[in-house]
Amino acid sequence: MGETPHRSAHAGTGGHPVTQGHERSAGASARVAEAPVSLRTPDDDHGLGGGGGLPRARAFGAERAFRGLTLAAGVTVLVIIAAIAVFLIAKAVPALRANSANFWTFEGWFPNDDPATFGIGALAFGTLLTALLALLIAVPVALGIALYLSHYAPRRLGTALGFVIDLLAAVPSVVFGLWGRDYFVGPVADLSAWLHTYFGWIPIFGDGPYGNSILLGSLVLAIMVLPIITSLSREVFLQTPTANEEAAIALGATRWEMLRTAVLPYGRPGIIAAVMLGLGRALGETIALALTLGSTYAISFNILANGGNSIAANIANRFAEANETGRGALIASGLVLFAITLIVNITARAIIYRRREFTESAA
Repeated sequence: MGETPHRSAHAGTGGHPVTQGHERSAGASARVAEAPVSLRTPDDDHGLGGGGGLPRARAFGAERAFRGLTLAAGVTVLVIIAAIAVFLIAKAVPALRANSANFWTFEGWFPNDDPATFGIGALAFGTLLTALLALLIAVPVALGIALYLSHYAPRRLGTALGFVIDLLAAVPSVVFGLWGRDYFVGPVADLSAWLHTYFGWIPIFGDGPYGNSILLGSLVLAIMVLPIITSLSREVFLQTPTANEEAAIALGATRWEMLRTAVLPYGRPGIIAAVMLGLGRALGETIALALTLGSTYAISFNILANGGNSIAANIANRFAEANETGRGALIASGLVLFAITLIVNITARAIIYRRREFTESAA
């Protein structure tokens, strides 16, 4: 009888305490489930998340505007290149029709005569010969300087020397041309005589007279393209993974063996790109070659004797005296140089893009 009120009290308050605890937990869970879930992040308060506010709309609008601006800039460059090609073709066609000789094989240049006779063979040969000879001289020197600046010289000295070499690219080409014609021609003439005396059995080291020649123009051109090849090669060598160099050293390699097995193979695509860009620079040089080359129109492998010519130098030397057909002939030769330079630059860009893909895949 005495336990009944006690049980009734428990019943009136909701039953056993354990049962009450379960009921409270269930009620809390139900309230949490019914509460709305917020997916906002701290970035949403600044308009960067998925809130879709006005700041986010402005950011997307700015991105679209920038994308359109860069696309317009790229299209503009292509349009300008196409316009240059169309202009050259339109101006060259009348002169090519008036030409009575084979434009590709004829070695003379008489567009002012009646009938006009001119050809691009000797000029294209001289352009390619001077450019290739300049690269043959400049590339070993540039790679040696780049390796020294990146892996041998102290950091401060390497940086200072790198700036000095880069300054060569800021010197106008007319300065190089005047220096080569007035001061460098004497030492090159002495060198030409020495080469002919001791190596005259090689066809390229023929007899004189010595003076303005393919050798002089190529040496001046090599000095001009040296900064381009050196700077790009140095940057490529500095990007070599440190792990590759340390692994070669750990295996007992010397400094040169490390460079030969780790640095040069890794930087080969970049070296090729640097050489191609230097070749494009050499092919388009005008004033320096106009002052250091001769003015002959003949295909000859003798690089020591007076003579030689290039497309750009011929344009600079003959434009003032050209009549309407002569100007058209010069523009036609410029069209050939434009095509050669464009091919070289496209090849260089393709190699650089391949280099970027190689680096990204290696990373």
